[in-house]
Amino acid sequence: MRQVSIVTRIGVALGCMVALTIGTLLASYWLSEKADQDAMAINVAGSLRMQSYRYSWFQLHQPNSPAAAEVATTLDERWSHFVFNRFTEEASDLGEQFREARQSWLEFEQRLAAGEITSANLERYLQPRIAQLNDFVSGLQQEAERRIRAIRLIQVLSLFSTIGLAFIIFFWLKTRVRQPLTILTQAARRVAQGDFTSRVSHPMSDELGVLANTLNKMSDAIAYMYGNLEKRVDEQTKAIQQSNQRLQFLYDTARTIIEHSPGYNDFTEIVEGLKKASHIDDLELCLITETGDKPYMQVQPQNAPDDPCVGADCAQCVSAGGGVSVIEGLRVYRFPLERDQRYYGVLVARQPATERLDDWQLQLLQSVTDQLAVALSLKQEEAQVRRLALIQERTVIARELHDSLAQALSYLKIQVTRLDKGIAKNDQAIIDDVSGELREGLNAAYRQLRELLTTFRLKVDGAGLLHALQTTVKQFSEQSSMNVRLDFQLANAPLAPHEEIHLLQIIREACQNAIHHSQGDEVVVRLRQDQEAGIELAVEDNGIGIPESAEKLNHYGLAIMLERARHLGGELQITRRPEGGTGVYFSFTPEYMQERIPVAIEP
Repeated sequence: MRQVSIVTRIGVALGCMVALTIGTLLASYWLSEKADQDAMAINVAGSLRMQSYRYSWFQLHQPNSPAAAEVATTLDERWSHFVFNRFTEEASDLGEQFREARQSWLEFEQRLAAGEITSANLERYLQPRIAQLNDFVSGLQQEAERRIRAIRLIQVLSLFSTIGLAFIIFFWLKTRVRQPLTILTQAARRVAQGDFTSRVSHPMSDELGVLANTLNKMSDAIAYMYGNLEKRVDEQTKAIQQSNQRLQFLYDTARTIIEHSPGYNDFTEIVEGLKKASHIDDLELCLITETGDKPYMQVQPQNAPDDPCVGADCAQCVSAGGGVSVIEGLRVYRFPLERDQRYYGVLVARQPATERLDDWQLQLLQSVTDQLAVALSLKQEEAQVRRLALIQERTVIARELHDSLAQALSYLKIQVTRLDKGIAKNDQAIIDDVSGELREGLNAAYRQLRELLTTFRLKVDGAGLLHALQTTVKQFSEQSSMNVRLDFQLANAPLAPHEEIHLLQIIREACQNAIHHSQGDEVVVRLRQDQEAGIELAVEDNGIGIPESAEKLNHYGLAIMLERARHLGGELQITRRPEGGTGVYFSFTPEYMQERIPVAIEP
């Protein structure tokens, strides 16, 4: 059975209270209106007695006077007053009294007009009519009092009815609205706190009952969803932990590859970590040379079964390429290590033929394969770089020997030939001259040898060019009496290693020349960037200045500086300073700026 809505019940209760209030007000208003008319009727009826005495007196003593006519008219108006209209036809005691009094008064007027009533018998005829009016006035007063009592009774009954109805409504609201709402609120709070076992029992099928049933269903649904959510959270947590383990493994592998070239132990750790991260027990890493047909390194996890790539099918194992195949009840996955069209080996994973690897396992194996291929490629490139660096270093040594010692030895060889001719001719002058030239040449050659040894030992370590320059300045200051100062302003210029070496050697040669030949007491080395990001070097001393024909002297350090300046593609100038001393000025554009300079294309 369908229950009435709570809203409807509340509306009915409010309607009853409003109807009771309106009924009470209307009844009180109607009765009060009647009471107002009763008061007017009593007033008019009471005035009839006075008008009756006045009418009688004027009719007996001044019957034709204007005052008598006015009194007669006033008395007639009072008997015909509208307040007495309801008594003319009303079937009640008051109506009967009014009609009898009116009829008796009409008879009195007829007798008075006929002269039957005189001053002597006026009291006898007038007193009964006055008594009737008194009775009528008393009746009107009693009726007004009854109506007032009725108003009071209605108000009292309305008061008690309102109080009773209010108590009924309050009790209904408490039992049917407040208590169920309290229970629903408590249940909702328990649900909000995570207690999905609370249930609400409401016997009615109104809105609160529907809300209780809905809350119970919602609790069941939330409990079911919460259970599934906890299960999914656990699954996702495990998946995230596994993903974190795989990412950590990939990170460790990449870090190992970056830090150093991996060897056998590194490959063993990588394969062992791959076994734990991929949950695959049967793994194998086979590395092969470019021209080999058998692996030179074969890595498996710890506690692995016997080597499956032993014997005749080993070449097939490493040369089969990538793909999946089923061999003797095993599903074999092969991931070739390839990069830049070079083949370094294969990573093999084996599973029972009835099982397959998941996508994340395949992605992990492929990622590790790519990292290993990169590592092996970088290892080969590193070896090639070492070979090229060795060749370049030997080329530099050969060039330095050719530019210094080879020229000095050629010069000494020419002087020895002159010495032989002078000895053959027994020319003492030639012998003395050649002897001096040989002595000077040997000294120059020895000096060049020491400078070459210093150059070959010179290096710019991880501390950078600034540290190397500070060390050089400190050495020169300690080895000589000159004050060597450094003004370095290249903190934001990333120079290539060979650029740093050439700059350092030019500075050393210029400082050595200043120390040995300038006869000054101060050398200043300045390095800075110009407005176009070019590098500018200035080595200035306050000595006697370089001779005008310095190239005719055996100052081979100047030639070496010019050679290094040409290697950097810059311009070197060695001049006498107007204020005294020698200035070595060098400027060039570093490689990082040359890559940014656009090349002009001629039309």
